[in-house]
Amino acid sequence: MSGEVCRRYIVSGRVQGVFFRASTASVAHRLGLRGRARNLPNGNVMVLALGPESKVDELAEWLRDGPPSAQVAEVQQADEPLDQWQHLPDFRTH
Repeated sequence: MSGEVCRRYIVSGRVQGVFFRASTASVAHRLGLRGRARNLPNGNVMVLALGPESKVDELAEWLRDGPPSAQVAEVQQADEPLDQWQHLPDFRTH
């Protein structure tokens, strides 16, 4: 789709064991995004979001706070090649 972007976010802080991935998936589904959220071994959460830039930006804003029990310290962002992830059918957690 034209106007789509793909961005990877690394969210650090108290973000594992607080329903961060499930909450992220819920927000992503509401926004109509595709992608993934998974825990990383170092305690961070990686979020890959693909969709209209304005909706990806909305998710990014939500990631800065996360669910109520999370304590987000930092959100790092990087653009990803759209064609590499275009095949993703929906948003899932790992």
